[in-house]
This record gives sequence, structure tokens and C-alpha cells, in this order.
Amino acid sequence: QVQLVESGGGLVQAGGSLRLSCAASRSIFSIMSMGWYRQAPGKQRELVAEIRSGTTNYADSVKGRFTISTDNAKNTVHLQMNSLEPEDTAVYYCNAIYLERNCWGQGTQVTVSS
Repeated sequence: QVQLVESGGGLVQAGGSLRLSCAASRSIFSIMSMGWYRQAPGKQRELVAEIRSGTTNYADSVKGRFTISTDNAKNTVHLQMNSLEPEDTAVYYCNAIYLERNCWGQGTQVTVSS
């Protein structure tokens, strides 16, 4: 198992920026994939961004605005979110696939006001 602890959520005005962080309990070199998902009220959880073997993948709705990156020394994955829109309001979850098992963080709320 991998324990994941998110931080960095909050309230921001439209057009603003936030950076989310997710600290993993194991070396991220041992983790097959890490990513961020989000779930808005009444909607299904959706993939926002992921990084796997150095390759990144983004949801179409966030391309050009969000950037996922890793800090290998700190076993941390970041999500830099720029040009935030009210539609980005959701609980954001960190995800890791370790030994073919899905591991989740507790989630962090991101609220974007118009």
C-alpha cells in the first residue's frame, strides 16, 4: 500500500492559481503511475492529469492550464493549476497505482469563485 497526503487546496477567484501537492509514503520510483482526479458535486470522479514513466496525460478541459510534475527527492507529485475557472471547483484526489492496486488520498477541496 501507499499512503498519500494531499495539501494546497482552497478558495480562489476565477483566473487565479493554486498548487496541489501529494506526498507519498514510498519512493515514487516504485510507483507505476501517479495522478490527480477530481469529483464535483453530483458528478463522477474524473481524471485530471497523470504521469507514468515520465509521460504526462491531461484531460482536455485542463490542457494548457494545469501542469503535473514530480519531486523525486521528496516523493511528491504536484499539480500546478493556472487560469482557474468555476468549472474546476471539485474535491481533488491524489492517486497512485502501486503493485496494480489503486491507492487514494483523502482529497482536498478546490473552490473557484466567479
